[in-house]
Amino acid sequence: MDILATMAERKIQEAMARGELSNLVGAGKLLAMDEDLSGVPAELRMAYRILKNAGFVPPEVELRKEIVSLRELVNSLEESEERRQRRRELDFKLLKLAMMRNRPMNLDDFPEYRDKVAAKLGGE
Repeated sequence: MDILATMAERKIQEAMARGELSNLVGAGKLLAMDEDLSGVPAELRMAYRILKNAGFVPPEVELRKEIVSLRELVNSLEESEERRQRRRELDFKLLKLAMMRNRPMNLDDFPEYRDKVAAKLGGE
């Protein structure tokens, strides 16, 4: 544990011993998480939250918001050239996000390709 975490933990333990944290609102209840940071490495989550509170949004989080919006738009459109164009845009953003995360592409993000790849690998 680094020095700052050790100091913070000590201060928390001292406050608990004095009873300062015993009557807090919401004690014993789960914290409401306002956003999913599962795509952000654990060691960067606190820094991203601080930046967000200061009005800055990490590129990965902004891209995830765009992906969610695009996915909803694509799902609402009927089969057309616009839908195909938006689908290509969504695929590009999903690939970009995978590259930003420095992780392999997740085929669950591309259901229309996942089935084709599974069929090829299955020998169908």
